[in-house]
Amino acid sequence: QVYDSDCCDSILLELREYLPKYFGVWSPPTAPNDMYLKLEDVTCKFNKPCIMDVKIGQKSYDPYASAEKIQQQVSKYPLMEEIGFLVLGMRVYHVSSDSYETQNQHYGRSLTRETVKDGISKFFHNGYCLRKDAIAASIQKIEKILEWFEGQKQLNFYASSLLFVYEGSCQATTVRLSDVTLAEKRGVPKGLLSGGDILEYNNNIHVINSTENGKIEASVSKGLSKFYALHKKAYSKRHHSQLSLKVENLEQDNMWKSSTCITQEHLNGNVIPQLEKVFCHMPAEIKESANVEVRMIDFAHVFPSNTKDEGYIYGLKNLITVLQNILDN
Repeated sequence: QVYDSDCCDSILLELREYLPKYFGVWSPPTAPNDMYLKLEDVTCKFNKPCIMDVKIGQKSYDPYASAEKIQQQVSKYPLMEEIGFLVLGMRVYHVSSDSYETQNQHYGRSLTRETVKDGISKFFHNGYCLRKDAIAASIQKIEKILEWFEGQKQLNFYASSLLFVYEGSCQATTVRLSDVTLAEKRGVPKGLLSGGDILEYNNNIHVINSTENGKIEASVSKGLSKFYALHKKAYSKRHHSQLSLKVENLEQDNMWKSSTCITQEHLNGNVIPQLEKVFCHMPAEIKESANVEVRMIDFAHVFPSNTKDEGYIYGLKNLITVLQNILDN
């Protein structure tokens, strides 16, 4: 109905934005009477997709469910009505071990009102640091879905989920200052900031992926701490100057082999805390936004209505609150 070529309902047309794309129905040659929806693989554009399925709403049973069905659903997660969502499973890529950690539905059902925040945050931790960029991007996407629910009264969703996907790999990238406009705009010599801070042009930080052992090799110049300090200054003076960052793929680039770089051994194991400063705690306005998808999935129990879907709205708001608390703390 949503993807019908003749659809002219503005509510349903907007809903397309939040669903996987629909490619019609499909039947396997071995079972021609079985019919399936053919849907977009939301994870296909990701290299190391981190995936989480979260059931949304205060009730996981529909209005026509039998007493037995209601009891069965409530017993699976008695806190559903209070919390408004349930983690059905997750798969998280850990950069440190080049492997995935998987949690099933039993993990989600073990979460209480006291532990649900930590339980959700596990999805956004890559083994080195908390991916605050992915959390912030997820919140923005959920808020758009919430806006849609606040503006429609024709459909109610039960036992439906949100699918979260974000990129887990470092993807052999480098961060460097490409347009040194800050010093120029402030009228100080190129490469020198007020207070004697040196602006490092090259080899500030380079991270590569080692395909041989899955570990990250890193080379960080002695200017890294000042590099981070520069970002903080640029952030505080963003109304007067602009700092341009580019993230470029290094698969064909041997720049990281520069002789001015310091190897991991020379840093005595201090690479990861330094990288966390740049990649995990840099102000959001400076970092590139994370590659994140949040899509509505699972529609076996969707019913016509003439009221807002308060149960789903409650769940979305609670989930946003939990994610915001993780981000803030």
